[in-house]
Amino acid sequence: MTRTDRQRWLFPSHLVAPGGSGAPRPRRTVRDWIVDTALFLLAAFFGLVAADSSAQYTSEVVTLLDQLVGAAACCALWLRRRWPVGLAVGLSLLSVVAPVAAGAVLAALFSVAVRRPFREVAWIGALATAASAAQVFVRPDPTINVGFALALSFVLILLVTAWGMLVRSRRLLVEALRERARRAEAEAGLRAEQAQRLAREAIAREMHDVLAHRLTLLSVHAGALEFRPDAPPEQVARAAGVIRDSAHEALQDLREIIGVLRAPDDGDGHRPQPTLATLGALIDESREAGADVVLDTTVDDPAAVPAATGRTVYRIAQEALTNARKHAPGTTVTVTVRGRPGEGLTVDVRNPAPAGPVPHVPGSGQGLIGLTERAALVGGRLEHGPAPGGGFSLRAWLPWPP
Repeated sequence: MTRTDRQRWLFPSHLVAPGGSGAPRPRRTVRDWIVDTALFLLAAFFGLVAADSSAQYTSEVVTLLDQLVGAAACCALWLRRRWPVGLAVGLSLLSVVAPVAAGAVLAALFSVAVRRPFREVAWIGALATAASAAQVFVRPDPTINVGFALALSFVLILLVTAWGMLVRSRRLLVEALRERARRAEAEAGLRAEQAQRLAREAIAREMHDVLAHRLTLLSVHAGALEFRPDAPPEQVARAAGVIRDSAHEALQDLREIIGVLRAPDDGDGHRPQPTLATLGALIDESREAGADVVLDTTVDDPAAVPAATGRTVYRIAQEALTNARKHAPGTTVTVTVRGRPGEGLTVDVRNPAPAGPVPHVPGSGQGLIGLTERAALVGGRLEHGPAPGGGFSLRAWLPWPP
């Protein structure tokens, strides 16, 4: 239990248990009981003073009636939280003929100023002022000057109203700050959830880009061994070697990703991220696996390309080669890279349609969506679809600042 929970009795009930229109009325806290008791005692004290003063020039019957009315008015103050407006209006009208209710009127007016907007407070305060002025003439006190009595009642009503409005403004400020803190906490939670979602999406995209290339090699060569059991021993050995190397690389990549998930701040022991300079190694790896890939690039210094842009080019080419290996095996894939600083970098990967039927290779179909997101993240764009002369084309433009 926090310190604030232990001190809930120090707060008003509406701050401890705020509720909407359909919520039950909150129970009084210890602070509310103290305030209500204090107002009751103050109203009773003012009533006793007024009753003692009027007893000097009124009959015993009128004095007794005043005392009974004053006691009823003070007891009615315990209802001020439930019916503040009605109680204030009733007590104001009662105070015209019963001066002993003046203290209860001030307490009720204070409750209205605390709980109601200024428009209601203004007309109820005006009613209380008019009732107080009428009481001076209906039940005059010979010992007090009329002008002084009018001024005193007006000043007391004004002070009580101002005090209540000050308390209301402070409570509204506290509620606004509480709502702002609650909204900020909710927004922080949403930002944390969004950050977690983005991190999961980034990890999923990275796993797809890294592992799909390796696993596709495994699937294609394993399928070749399955459909060509009578292949020459050299081809079988070559396919087995590709499967072994691809499995080893896939395990290495998977180990790196799991290492990032376990210790994201620890960068030791991880291989460097791919860039445009490592695109040639990707092409050589695909050629060693049996693919016919042609690389055409005009970028003289791949190391000068920004790291994010170069990594995106590498992933685009990797995904395009993976798709070509799955859906158009045996075709020639052409990878074209053009660009220079200030004009951007263009990546174009094309392959013709396969000559015959293609064995089905399982896949999620999310790779191209991930590539589009990757290109958009670095400020570029990506287009893909069937080529005009048949086959498939993938073209991307990425920014390259001067």
